[in-house]
Amino acid sequence: MQLSKAVLSALLALSLLWAAPAKAVPSFTEVQQNFRSSEASLYDRHGVLIQQMRLNPNERRLSWISLEDISPALRNALIASEDRRFYLHGGVDWNAVAASAWGNLWNTRTRGASTLTMQLAGLIHDDLRRKSSARSLSQKISQAFVAQALERNWRKDQILEAYLNLVSFRGELVGVHALSRVMFGKHPSGLNQGEAAIAVALIRAPNAKPAKVSERACAILKDQKAPQECNGLQGRTELALARASSKAELSGAVADGAPQLAPHLARKLLKQAGQPVRSTLDAATQRFVNDALRRQLSALADRNIEDGAVVVLDNASGDVLAWVGSSGSLSAAAQVDGVVALRQAGSTLKPFLYELAIEKKWLTAASLLDDSPVNLATSAGLYIPQNYDKQFKGLVSLRTALGSSLNIPAVRTLVMVSPERFFQRLQNLGFNLRERGDYYGYSLALGSADVSLLALTNAYRALANQGSFNGVRTSSTDARVPARQIMDGASSFIVSDILADRSARARTFGLESALSTRIWSGVKTGTSKDMRDNWCVGFSDRYTVGVWVGNASGEPMWDVSGVTGAAPVWQEVMQYLHAQQPAHAPLKPSNVSAQPITYQGNLEAPRTEFFLPGTEQQVISVAHTNDIVPQITYPTPGMLVAIDPDIPPNRQRMHFAAQGVRDGVWVLDGKPLPVVKGKKAAADLGYDWMPWPGRHLLVLQDRKGKVLDQLRFEVRGAVSKPPAAARKEKK
Repeated sequence: MQLSKAVLSALLALSLLWAAPAKAVPSFTEVQQNFRSSEASLYDRHGVLIQQMRLNPNERRLSWISLEDISPALRNALIASEDRRFYLHGGVDWNAVAASAWGNLWNTRTRGASTLTMQLAGLIHDDLRRKSSARSLSQKISQAFVAQALERNWRKDQILEAYLNLVSFRGELVGVHALSRVMFGKHPSGLNQGEAAIAVALIRAPNAKPAKVSERACAILKDQKAPQECNGLQGRTELALARASSKAELSGAVADGAPQLAPHLARKLLKQAGQPVRSTLDAATQRFVNDALRRQLSALADRNIEDGAVVVLDNASGDVLAWVGSSGSLSAAAQVDGVVALRQAGSTLKPFLYELAIEKKWLTAASLLDDSPVNLATSAGLYIPQNYDKQFKGLVSLRTALGSSLNIPAVRTLVMVSPERFFQRLQNLGFNLRERGDYYGYSLALGSADVSLLALTNAYRALANQGSFNGVRTSSTDARVPARQIMDGASSFIVSDILADRSARARTFGLESALSTRIWSGVKTGTSKDMRDNWCVGFSDRYTVGVWVGNASGEPMWDVSGVTGAAPVWQEVMQYLHAQQPAHAPLKPSNVSAQPITYQGNLEAPRTEFFLPGTEQQVISVAHTNDIVPQITYPTPGMLVAIDPDIPPNRQRMHFAAQGVRDGVWVLDGKPLPVVKGKKAAADLGYDWMPWPGRHLLVLQDRKGKVLDQLRFEVRGAVSKPPAAARKEKK
């Protein structure tokens, strides 16, 4: 029995009403806002594009394009090919539905009944999207119902705009923006009639071979009365499709030659696709810093060094002006972000140690420190620090010790300050060290802790700001955190002055080196154990610059020091930052006095030195024993001692030692130790004690019984019975 088209159309309409699902239809604004580009863009502080990043590996979507920015040729080709009655129907083209049903009944081919609005319904609702097989009858009915709802709530131009932004064209390309940029290398507004026909031809057959796509595109052009555009169309089609399937595009390279200046910071900030971010970076500074680092590392290629990182901070705001995480193509690990990677700090922590000692008024910049061999007892054994050049300078001032980066004076200073107190100061400066101060021990003075370049540079920024500390900002949306006074402003000023003093660093670096600039600047270098990490961090009145060079793998460099590795980059960047503006020395705080000083015995040349109130001196002389604070130097507090079972007990001895006492008495567990024949039981002479298992309290007293120092330690191990010498000591 044959049915007329009108009757068939009516029956189909009734079936839609009976099976109409209650599916919510989003608004045009909701669809537009929920659209996410697969490419995220990072801009500098001035709105200059500095980085684009591929975030969705499965689809290539660029930003949403408004209908007025899409070529009229593409809009006309789309309507002519896919939905000629687009502006006439209400979502479902009943004439086309009837024609399609009639054709299916008599097994003849027709254009198809799916309108652009119905296709958009499938793009908006995932459960209506056409997968590998044809849609089911219920899906088709739901699709028609949603299309009618769209027509009631959306304008025609909104439907067309959304469709062109959501439709898939070929492979990973979704939306007209990605299609235009990748396949034709232009903005969607610039597509010509032939390119528009190729694009529309891909909608129905995204994976068709070039010849088939070209044939269909030519048919679209002929329907539009433009057969002349078919000339050379197959060649243009093959080229466009080759671009769409190239390995470079599939691997995630960004289209349109966008700059790639800050990939590491982009990964940190561009967490959600489709959300452009304005950073605090300055594009010109970022580009210069990147080039300066690569030039230096290229020059050091024969020194087994390939990685580096640089960060530039604005002192006043904490804004990050440059964030270069690696050397790019020079590195075998270019994805590692050297700005936040943890590395041993080397000598770069010394300024904070000396600042703390000056702040507590335990030392001044003029104080003499002993640069001579020292063995320090620790719970893990003897700690024997060495200077970088394996030489000793004797008595030197704190100014010289810090400026010339001498290791032993720094360790002696940490003995005075204590590792735990220094650790707390570093934590307050934002280092977030993983272990406690006692874990690092005295080696903390020489930078045994792992730190990041960002934290280190920001701590130096606090020195530049005379002890005022707050966090850094990397984007315009970051909140400005109020600054806190972590270090004393006066002592920070004194340390900054030392770091800017060429004469203070002359013993190690000479008067002229890569640490010298044409402007006022304070700077410090550092090299970790086995030359694995090389640092240079310094500041002017406006900027703080931190540089790290080394190998991401941790492999040692060959004969590279702070002044030859990182310092040239630091110097070049600092000179660039101040090319058009001078740098001024910080103003002396009112509570800092400038005092002319001389050294007894001409240990150092006379000069004018800075002092905190109450610490002023005119003549600096060598301290005598009476001037040294009495202190037990061995054992150390909490020390654990093990008795060796393979050595006879009467051959094992533990040596008690102290400093600053001429005539003292040892008291162990409440009992004075006996006087050794021919010697006083004086602390500076030491005492050899036969260890006995247990927890012990060791006290150092003067002859009048006044306690000078005390500590607890523990001895572990077992012996069958106390040897005679031990029994005698315990009586």
